[in-house]
Amino acid sequence: MQRVRPEDLVLFQNGSMTDASSYGSMYAAPPKLDKHDSQGWALWEKLAAGRPQFGNPAAFNRSIPESWWESFTVTLKSPAFFNRMQQFSGNVAGTGGLVTFKDSRWLLSVVLAHQPHFVNQPEGVQVFWGYALHPDRIGDFVAKPMADCSGEEILRELCGHLNFDYEVMATANCIPCRMPYITSMFMPRHKSDRPLPVPQGSRNLAFVSQFVEVADDVVFTVEYSVRAAQMAVYQLLEVKREVPPVSHHDESLKVKFDAVVKAFK
Repeated sequence: MQRVRPEDLVLFQNGSMTDASSYGSMYAAPPKLDKHDSQGWALWEKLAAGRPQFGNPAAFNRSIPESWWESFTVTLKSPAFFNRMQQFSGNVAGTGGLVTFKDSRWLLSVVLAHQPHFVNQPEGVQVFWGYALHPDRIGDFVAKPMADCSGEEILRELCGHLNFDYEVMATANCIPCRMPYITSMFMPRHKSDRPLPVPQGSRNLAFVSQFVEVADDVVFTVEYSVRAAQMAVYQLLEVKREVPPVSHHDESLKVKFDAVVKAFK
């Protein structure tokens, strides 16, 4: 282990929304892991012990039932499902928003992106993604919680909500992913629970993550991560450059008017 020298700079990613994530398969549910399996929060917990300026990781990782949900990625070698979804929604893949089944006990959603979605995606292969916000609940078509379901069972639940014959999934490979801390940055907190990108008095240590305090910004976005990193680097290196300001859409008259219109629809 190499010691940190006075002239070194340390940029530390404290916490992770994808920490302790685990994968299942078409025939098995994902294992139930937590921070003790991954040790993903251990260093931040050690640094913050007795140092309030380094934040409070327990505010974000203390309650998995409040911060987890489950997603799944499906690979297809037949266009049957995408064709049926286009007929069902009226949207070509990549032109519409996500489809949420609001009456689903799992609160299930799927997203069909433009294809090919990945670089070097093989011809004839299609990929889509989905998730559920209540994977602890019994399904509507599969009599078990999503957390205990294999990929095959998740696809049967999806086909049930769409009223599709399961044959459209004949070539499917569904990989479920359990994410115990995926919305941990939204947990109830005090302002002091998130450290500043460069804590007061620090000359060579900065925090860069979704778990730092950036005034007026919104977590769960790429912009938040980029802005936090810019703040840390510019301050430590004394870069004379302005960090791009946060856009105050909440103060926009158009946004307020659209919100009122939407409220009465």
